[in-house]
Amino acid sequence: MQITVHPQYKEKEVLIPQLIDVFFDSGDLIVQGARNTIKSNFLGTEKVNIKFFQKPGLFKSIIYSFFRSTKAKRSFDYANYLLENGIATPFPIAYIEQKNSFGLLQDSYYICQQIDYDFTIRELIHDPLFPERNVILEQFAAFTYKMHEARVNFLDHSPGNTLIVKKGEGQFDFYLIDLNRMKFETLSIEARMDNFKKMWLSKTMVKVIAKKYAALSGESEVKLHQILLEKTKAFKGKITRKKYLKRKLKLMK
Repeated sequence: MQITVHPQYKEKEVLIPQLIDVFFDSGDLIVQGARNTIKSNFLGTEKVNIKFFQKPGLFKSIIYSFFRSTKAKRSFDYANYLLENGIATPFPIAYIEQKNSFGLLQDSYYICQQIDYDFTIRELIHDPLFPERNVILEQFAAFTYKMHEARVNFLDHSPGNTLIVKKGEGQFDFYLIDLNRMKFETLSIEARMDNFKKMWLSKTMVKVIAKKYAALSGESEVKLHQILLEKTKAFKGKITRKKYLKRKLKLMK
């Protein structure tokens, strides 16, 4: 077991192996996915999140062992990059890699601080009357703009991957999660709008975000609205077609 711990948590490093050993037997389940499992548990007296990345197939195991960083390491490294650039994310505590006798990756884990959030963008999508909806969307646009200015292309920028904490009247904090798929590059204005497409925005939401992003970037509001609306429509159409074909194939069986 190879453990890499953030310097601020070095004194708790001895507790981490025990946390991993009991991962499947204790703690509170947060997400049970086909490939990943997320639980919360206590590292000493502090509540933390542990994300388990399931053993990859042989080919990917070779890739992750010798040619590319593991998902756990990327999550840790990307979280540090985000924080260094003033972009909030749950604080990265450690990542763990378990390899076999041939040096091939078996399992890996990422541990970060627990964020007690109030909601995500998903709630705003489903409820047009959500309190302070436009204010939240404007601040979310500003948060994303800051991310883009830091050369972050978050490939999983989707409704559930930004946690939102209400700090007071009209004041909200945003935290990125599920970090292992990012590119670091200078983004054109079209690429920036494309990065919003997975948010599943309504026409009203598109209008609010385009207006705020235009004010921050100095770009034309009309131009951004047109690009963002086109990107959003194309993405929704693609997903809808996929679902339709999937249902059709299922009925044909």
